[in-house]
Amino acid sequence: MYAAATESLIKQAREIKEEELQRFCGRIFKLLHTKDVSGDTVDSLQRLNLIVSATKYARELPSDLVMKLQTVLRSSSCPEQHQVLSSSIIRESFPPSVHSLCSDLSHDGRTLSYVASVVLAQAGNKEDVMPLCHHLLKSLEARLTDGQIPRHTLAILSKMMTVYPEILTDDQVNVVSRKLVEWLRYASMQQGASMSSGGFFSGPRTRQPAPLTEVDGVVTGDFFTVLCLGQSYTEDQWMNMYAFSMIKSWLLAYDTDGTTNAESALLIKAQGIHSQHQDDRSEVDSSVMSMVSATSSSSRLLPPKERLREKAFEYCQRLIEQSDRKALKKTDTELQKACIVESVSIMDIICGEDPSYVYRAFPCIKALYGRLNGDLAYARALLPIAQFYLNHSEIAAVDSEAVFCQLFSHCPAEQFNEPMLAFEFVQFCLLNASVLQDRVANYRQSFPNLLKFLAWNSSGLIAEFVELLPSLIAPDTAIELLHTVLDLPCLAAALDLQQRSACYQASDRAAWDQQGAKVAACLDAFRQPAYRGLFLYILRPEAGTGDTIDRLKMLHEILADMAESPRVVRCSQVVPVLLHVYFNTVTQKADEKMMNQLLLVLLERSSLLYNIKTFNVEVQKVFSTHLQALCKLHPPLIVDQSREMLEFASSPANIYSKEDFYTHVVWVIGEYLSVSYDPRCTVELITSFFESLEAVLFEITQVRQSASPPSFSPRLITVLMTTLAKLATRSQDLIPRVSLCLSKMRTFARSAPVIACYSEEDTEEIITRAHELINLLKLPNVAQFVLAPSAGGDGPRWHRDTNASLPQGMRAVSGLLHRHSSFLPTTPYGTWWT
Repeated sequence: MYAAATESLIKQAREIKEEELQRFCGRIFKLLHTKDVSGDTVDSLQRLNLIVSATKYARELPSDLVMKLQTVLRSSSCPEQHQVLSSSIIRESFPPSVHSLCSDLSHDGRTLSYVASVVLAQAGNKEDVMPLCHHLLKSLEARLTDGQIPRHTLAILSKMMTVYPEILTDDQVNVVSRKLVEWLRYASMQQGASMSSGGFFSGPRTRQPAPLTEVDGVVTGDFFTVLCLGQSYTEDQWMNMYAFSMIKSWLLAYDTDGTTNAESALLIKAQGIHSQHQDDRSEVDSSVMSMVSATSSSSRLLPPKERLREKAFEYCQRLIEQSDRKALKKTDTELQKACIVESVSIMDIICGEDPSYVYRAFPCIKALYGRLNGDLAYARALLPIAQFYLNHSEIAAVDSEAVFCQLFSHCPAEQFNEPMLAFEFVQFCLLNASVLQDRVANYRQSFPNLLKFLAWNSSGLIAEFVELLPSLIAPDTAIELLHTVLDLPCLAAALDLQQRSACYQASDRAAWDQQGAKVAACLDAFRQPAYRGLFLYILRPEAGTGDTIDRLKMLHEILADMAESPRVVRCSQVVPVLLHVYFNTVTQKADEKMMNQLLLVLLERSSLLYNIKTFNVEVQKVFSTHLQALCKLHPPLIVDQSREMLEFASSPANIYSKEDFYTHVVWVIGEYLSVSYDPRCTVELITSFFESLEAVLFEITQVRQSASPPSFSPRLITVLMTTLAKLATRSQDLIPRVSLCLSKMRTFARSAPVIACYSEEDTEEIITRAHELINLLKLPNVAQFVLAPSAGGDGPRWHRDTNASLPQGMRAVSGLLHRHSSFLPTTPYGTWWT
């Protein structure tokens, strides 16, 4: 994780002896006492900071050094680097310094911020930070000459209320709300005074304040916001910016009680009616300023919290109006995007607290959406707009279907390669999953698009999709979703080719060849019309075009050269995780029809997987696990899909390509193909399965001089033998045949190819299992009892109650079996291997 040199330093810091640490601390104390400002002091403080930070527990430092560090921390005359390091050391050391630091708080903004970082880090409860809180509130109301305190105060207060939201009383909340209103709405409209040189022979002179401008260069005509530009800013303009940066968290923390009296409620209602008429007109002329001026005078009558809500709303409307201007600089364009996101989020919070604002906000939000809808550069800004529609469209009786169709169809398909958008989009879906399922019709249909985010950013979004995937499962698209998850590596490869194809023209062969011969061949295939349908399906934007495609094997062959791509390999590693989530979810609500479909998909797709190293093996392990779970939940699946199960089990080729899954298929046949689970299980059906498995066992255990060593595990042999014995107990005419088959196992196990491949323990297990089964089958009734216990055999009574038949039966047949075999013939649950 770290470089070797860094690891060595951290190890030394962790292993330093206590005596050596005390000597080192004494040296630092002397350096600080002599007020040495050389590099030696900084170097020593950095080393001490590493020592106290390298361990999980807090290091105890000498009390005199801690006091000296506190003195440095609280002294505004000390170098800032010393203060920064002192703050970091005190935060990580023991004992805590909260009470001593709060006893005499500084009025210097920089010093106060470093002290506050220690207090907030070491405080155990809100009482520990109360002195700091009172000091901050006093500094907010004071008008100091340097004018720098409020900036730091507001940032510290914002952090404090995030950790301890209940620390402020109602009166204190009102005080801060008034100050926020003042800074948001009444900042000066002139640039800050700047000093300029008066020439070589004259001293510096102060320039006359210039007016502020908008991002397009036009002189600002209304109140100051963060989108007003100037060469320098006054203190109240800086406070305006600080206030806007914390207004969202402030409203979330302290604006939850709504209207406090009937009088103000009537006033807000009147404002809402008046503003609704204004908004109708604003849709035509796109004017926000008329709305702002209409409410400015009446809002002075509101209580502090509601007045802050009103001014914050006006501020956001003004920012949205300013964001429509053509910025002269790219950095200002990015600032406009950020302001749109923050403004819409704040308006959403305000409308959630007071629904009367919804009617004022929607015309503005609708106009903004209409402006940004077709511009991919503003895709991230569409998410808070969609959140606003999701929260308030029903109140305002506004149709939001078009908004979500656009959001889920275009953003993932066209900007899947934007990591920040991908993360925010998935977070939006997670936050609103239950609402989206109920109210947005195309949410679950859009999973092919949503999975593009995961295919491209698999390592960064796996945790989010593990949580999100259950909300995407619907009865009508569950099977298609399973196929899509299995094809996720193909999707990653196709997206990679799509991106490369867009970057390089077909005529620019030299650029193609630079990608490598394998990638160039895949790019050629991507652009061929013959394969267009395959890529259109794998890149489809929504579900409903079919569960899968017939030419899936061809697609795997086309993309074979992309199988070693790092992006494709990383994507393949998340598929088994998602499959576990999928099956754990779908089996809880699947009906009989879906269970049958799932079993067919498992049988089909076990042979149709993208050929990536270890991918097939890992997926088949997941299939094996959930095949057992499906059959345990619904045992009649074996009879329902008997033709497909028989076809799969009778093919020895499946052993060599997917042994683990094949073994589990054989096991569930022996476990659940019984009349006790399904009355449709006839003797003819049991016989057909028996004959197929008998032929497979005979084929793979033939003893020939030219035979190659077996490439399958001994477990497969024992499972096949056990399954044949189980089936024979259910149709006792088959017992002589299985006994004959089992009697040949000793010859097989002692043959030269088997001895060369298997260990002595493995061969003994095969011989012992065959011998145990032969002995059991000599008593058919006992064999049926042991090999096929009733469905209630896993209940506690069958193992604890001495009067129950199972313990007695087990004792009765124990003499028939070898006691020292490590392969028992059965367990109370009927499981024959671990």
